[in-house]
Amino acid sequence: MEMKKRISLELRNRTPAEVAELVVDNCRSSDGEIEGLTDEFKELEFLSMVNVGLTSLAKLPSLPKLRKLELSDNNITGALETLAEKCANLTYLNLSGNKIKELSTLEALQNLKNLKSLDLFNCEITTLEDYRESIFELLPQVTYLDGFDAEDNEAPDSEADDDDDDEDGEEGAGQLGEYEEEDEEGSEGGEVGLSYLMKEDIQDEEDDDDYVEEEEEEGEEEEAGVRGEKRKRDAEDEGEDDDEDDD
Repeated sequence: MEMKKRISLELRNRTPAEVAELVVDNCRSSDGEIEGLTDEFKELEFLSMVNVGLTSLAKLPSLPKLRKLELSDNNITGALETLAEKCANLTYLNLSGNKIKELSTLEALQNLKNLKSLDLFNCEITTLEDYRESIFELLPQVTYLDGFDAEDNEAPDSEADDDDDDEDGEEGAGQLGEYEEEDEEGSEGGEVGLSYLMKEDIQDEEDDDDYVEEEEEEGEEEEAGVRGEKRKRDAEDEGEDDDEDDD
């Protein structure tokens, strides 16, 4: 997709003045030049044009509020003066993966007084002897080069992101732990409830058995009583018969 068309689509029914962030990565520039981007994007603070085939920044419009500019994986060789002229308030610039070879090419960035972070990964200039020391000396306003300061401390933005991720992870783990605890409690409750019910059933069965046994015992006692009464009556009848014989 051509850059001009991509920018038009990214507007999404907004006017250029309403856009604060614009990402047009992986589209096609015309003859290596910027197209479709105008001075009307006066509120733009973040612009990303990664891998769009740029060879020149000559047509970059004036973007007075631009703070972050992503230009990695293009074919830019120099002529960086335009950045200081059109984007004077840049604080972050990513030129990784471009064709920057000499320190002199970066001299134009000295006029970017607010530039704090500069990325030059995969540029030929990074193979120069004392590359980092030379850049920090050439651009004293730059605090972080390729993500680290002169003392090899990582840029705080990256650390903050990592901390946020860790906190989110811990939070998620905490919530998961709570759910697991609840599940365990629920399982234990289920087991207790089941055991209780089974115990109740067993008790009921035992009670029923006791009741049956009691009924049987009562029946046997009654039967024994009847037999006893019968024997008593038989004995009395025999006694009467003997008396009659004596008479």
